Amino acid sequence: MMAHAGRIYRMKLESVRRFALSLPDATEEPHFESTSFRVRRKIFATVPPAGEYLHIFVSDEQREPAIAMHAEFLENLLWGGKVRGIRVLLRKADPTVVTELLVEAWLRKAPKALAASVQNRRP
Repeated sequence: MMAHAGRIYRMKLESVRRFALSLPDATEEPHFESTSFRVRRKIFATVPPAGEYLHIFVSDEQREPAIAMHAEFLENLLWGGKVRGIRVLLRKADPTVVTELLVEAWLRKAPKALAASVQNRRP
């Protein structure tokens, strides 16, 4: 379910999975009790076992404004005692925002040449 006027979203894990795996060289692999999305072995997002949240590893420069604009479904992700990215509450998440954050996280972790090839195709 998705509505823009009333801002009701119900993002499903399967949509996240489909999009993440559509990124060049992306794979899904176990990461302890979670699942992870990786580009050439580097993790750009994880999903804890319950599938209620998505963890996206973006830079501080991307994280802070995103959380400020979308605090209803984004929050700081603490990992190893430090803020490492964004925690997304999927049942309230705007799919457009989530896919943009996934692309940004993928770009951070992808090898430079691969990332450049994708950035050159972006509008």
